[in-house]
Amino acid sequence: MYSPDTTKYLIHISLAAEGVVEKPDVVGAIFGQTEGLLGEDLDLRDLQRTGRVGRIDVQITSKKGETKGEILISTSLDRAETAILAASLETIDRVGPCVAHVTVESIEDIRVSKRKKIVERAKEILIDRFEDGTIDSDELLDDVRQTLRIEKIGTIGEERVPAGPNVLDSDAIIIVEGRADVLNLLRYGIKNAVAVEGTNIPKSVVDLCEKKTTTAFFDGDRGGELILRELLQVADIDFVAFSPKGKSVEDMTRKEVIKTLRNKVPVEYVRDQYFETSTELPADLRISRASSDSEDASERKGKVSSTAKRPRDTSGPLSLKEHIEDVKGQNMARFLNDDLTVVREVRSDEVEKAIETLDSSATGLVVDRPVDQKLLDRIVGKGLSYVAARDFKGIIKRPLSIRLLKMGS
Repeated sequence: MYSPDTTKYLIHISLAAEGVVEKPDVVGAIFGQTEGLLGEDLDLRDLQRTGRVGRIDVQITSKKGETKGEILISTSLDRAETAILAASLETIDRVGPCVAHVTVESIEDIRVSKRKKIVERAKEILIDRFEDGTIDSDELLDDVRQTLRIEKIGTIGEERVPAGPNVLDSDAIIIVEGRADVLNLLRYGIKNAVAVEGTNIPKSVVDLCEKKTTTAFFDGDRGGELILRELLQVADIDFVAFSPKGKSVEDMTRKEVIKTLRNKVPVEYVRDQYFETSTELPADLRISRASSDSEDASERKGKVSSTAKRPRDTSGPLSLKEHIEDVKGQNMARFLNDDLTVVREVRSDEVEKAIETLDSSATGLVVDRPVDQKLLDRIVGKGLSYVAARDFKGIIKRPLSIRLLKMGS
């Protein structure tokens, strides 16, 4: 219809003829009735020959003895010349043998139309085609630091188990499941982690546990519990850090990792959960537990009066171990939330009554009394994820959704 490279304007003309005419009749009338009308410089044939006017496009239909349609003429003339040419076309009064009426409806600026299309397309490209180029300095630093930390991961022992760079030099180590867990801890600046890579605990890891203060830190799933059970049988573990239920160490955020490690508990509090009787324990662990129990008993005898006189300030955040030490021997109970702040504190014989009116913010209970099956079922019914108690008696059905921590008498 028109050349998009040279066209500036597109003239829209309406045609109405009182009779049936064909396209050649319309084109002939345009050339014949405008010939010599505007002089040599604006002669339509010469303009078309030199490419300043494009092909004349005629679109007409005949109905009930009348012909109507539209004529489109493209031009690269300037505004004034285009206006003169358009006005000259309105002088056409006959097409073939029929009376005709020709009217200029509009003159479209092709460049304006192009600009509108360009703007609309530019908006689409801006929204859909650009990659996210926002620069976050923290992300850049984290990427660089992460690369550096990943490069520092190494292996130890004949089994070549994955380990952080400070495992051999540090006084304390963290035992995790696999290489991905070590990498995640490295990402957060924790360089003393070593992986066991399955339930077959490597000898090099067992040897490290004998020499260093050791924290077990596994996934909060069935696999993590099985590895912890195996580790407790063959290695000397000092603390256990519990991941949130169903959460993997490799997927935990920095805040979650720091919070979980901060709330680690001594292994004595959890050992009974994994071994029903003391005979299941290795001999060295049975001796260790018996000696620690006697030491704890002697310490309690010497400190019970001073503890009662100087209760700990619970207005600030405490670790789970500190809560257990505070509650032990005081005939009291504390309901804790996710941040280990006290939601409610009651006497230990009022726990059943307190559970009935407990709000949903509580996630754990520390109580200085034995817990039986009936009380445990009530605690589970409130959705608590752990309970630390003096003892657990008559527990026939142990729910998988809750951890039982025995604080001792």
